[in-house]
Amino acid sequence: MIKNTVIHSYVVACFFMVSFIEKMNAQIVIGTPNLQFTQACANESFNTFTLNFVFSPESGINSSNQFIIEMSDSEGDFSNSNIVFTSSPGSINSSPASVDISLPLNTAGEGYKIKIKSTDPVASSASSNSFSAYYKIQDSPFTINNLNAFASYCPGGSYLLTIDNPGTGANNSPLNYPSLTFNWFKEVNSTTFIFLAQSNTLSVSEEGKYFVETNYGTCTSNSFSNRVLVSEASSGEEVSATIVSSLGNPFCAADAPTILSTVEGNSYQWYKDGISISGAINQTFETSISGTYSVIVNFGNCEATGAIELETGDFTSSLDVPSINMLEFGDVLSVTVTTSAINPNFQWFLNSELITNATQNILNITAFGNYSVTVTQTNDCNATNELLFLVEELINPFPEVENIPNLISPNGDGINDTWVIPLPYVSGSNTEVIIYSSQGKIVLSTKNYLNNWPLEYLNLSSVNEVYYYIIIPENSEPIKGAITIIK
Repeated sequence: MIKNTVIHSYVVACFFMVSFIEKMNAQIVIGTPNLQFTQACANESFNTFTLNFVFSPESGINSSNQFIIEMSDSEGDFSNSNIVFTSSPGSINSSPASVDISLPLNTAGEGYKIKIKSTDPVASSASSNSFSAYYKIQDSPFTINNLNAFASYCPGGSYLLTIDNPGTGANNSPLNYPSLTFNWFKEVNSTTFIFLAQSNTLSVSEEGKYFVETNYGTCTSNSFSNRVLVSEASSGEEVSATIVSSLGNPFCAADAPTILSTVEGNSYQWYKDGISISGAINQTFETSISGTYSVIVNFGNCEATGAIELETGDFTSSLDVPSINMLEFGDVLSVTVTTSAINPNFQWFLNSELITNATQNILNITAFGNYSVTVTQTNDCNATNELLFLVEELINPFPEVENIPNLISPNGDGINDTWVIPLPYVSGSNTEVIIYSSQGKIVLSTKNYLNNWPLEYLNLSSVNEVYYYIIIPENSEPIKGAITIIK
């Protein structure tokens, strides 16, 4: 009986020993990743980084196992980690192992870490040492201040340095990448720089040489700007003011109006195409219309001026008439818009009032006034162009009249405002024209009459005042008469 009990106990012990060994064989230990880099600086042309890791025992890896490499966020937190590598099932079965990873495009920070996991059996390594990592989506020099090497500000004022968008020449503006941030510096000497601020622009009120770099931390290398020497203007020296478009230039007016801003001063006046904008007297001006915008900034002891050619989309529009047009009363002026806009809409305005049902690219005009047409691109960006032109009445100063008038009404209504006489007596005929007041005072004497009397408003003392004329042709008898002036 005792012998059987011993045998049974031995069998049970062996069973548990085998189970324990099998259990041990089903587990592996993954060592801490060994990074073959101290920082990961990637760009479009390079994004491969090598790391090594060990695991044991090799026999604990099943044929379906995959190794997965996770990268933390920039603070070392794996809560929302990115998987940067996954091996094929069973492809890694010997230790140590070496793999290559690539950074996600949104990588930007100084505190990333890496972990390695296995799927069969399930295991995880400790996290690696922290490292800086950046994917440099823009990694080439860019321009600021329109590539001007010099700038000046009024005494007591400031100058706004801005990153160019789109910039000069082949400049690849980093403003095309909204996720980027920028570090501004003041140069002390060729090797020493002072960090000033992290922003898209820099307001400068101290003399010195300034530049900006894209904020790629310890990976910053090629994404930097030109240097600009900023100085305080002396008395009488011309000073320029920078204008910045909040949505860049060109911008899509369909997204929202852009905000134009300039340097801080005491007072401001904005202009469009050389014409003062009523009420535009703040540091910023909001618009959704293309054109040449300028500003005068008053600093108290001097003024600065600036301008920007603002564009609202990648299309052009033009008119087949000049900016000023003369039209005879009763005639028709046909105006046509030519545009490269995709599926354009047209709106015509007369004296800032919308012309009803004028929605084509052609408008037939019979009325005088200030006209404008807005062209809106309806595909992709709903950008808008505005075109302006003026239509004035063409007045013939020498119309055909049969008789010498004895009555005029110079009230500014365009009808019978001046004394218009027959062609044989006007300019070029060598006829002398003399006009007297009722008191006998000569008010006009000329041999080159232009049908333009009275030249200015007459301060009439009576309701209907009378003037007298003598017309002396070169080869005939003088003609005399009276002119009644009606108020």
